[in-house]
Amino acid sequence: MSITLGSTALPVFTTALTNLGHLLDKAQAHAEARKFSPDVFCAMRFAPDMLPFTAQIRIACDAAKNGSARLAGIEAPKFEDNETTFAELRERVSKTLAWLATLQPAQIDGREAAEITFPVGRDATRTLSGQAYLLHWAIPNIFFHVTTAYDLLRQAGVPLGKADYLAGPNAG
Repeated sequence: MSITLGSTALPVFTTALTNLGHLLDKAQAHAEARKFSPDVFCAMRFAPDMLPFTAQIRIACDAAKNGSARLAGIEAPKFEDNETTFAELRERVSKTLAWLATLQPAQIDGREAAEITFPVGRDATRTLSGQAYLLHWAIPNIFFHVTTAYDLLRQAGVPLGKADYLAGPNAG
């Protein structure tokens, strides 16, 4: 079987968010076992000028949602970006996964050369071909934010390992 844009994008995004959901599940269990609210994770950051944990989850979801929609040439659903609790972040991941499940690889296949213009920061845009966008922007972007969320949780003492990041709910 050939690798296509759709057969790459959707499984990669779905796996990354499924595994992110698993990380959130483990963080919830850790907080409950230690008798503190998982909401304390929401404000975590490594540096003062870094976006907090809540933004890492939102942006990971947006990378999958908006990336898939751009590749398919359709509108992505709009989320309000108003999550402030851990439960709301978990719901954001679930909503994004549910929307991704409505897409078919055929909606994306054949759009390798389509020009995709997307925002870069607050005031700029960039245009790449569909294939370059997926491989050099969308996939690295989702992994950056999922990895940052993983690292923040790990630094906070949540017992996570590489298998949790890579295999999610199927981890050993």
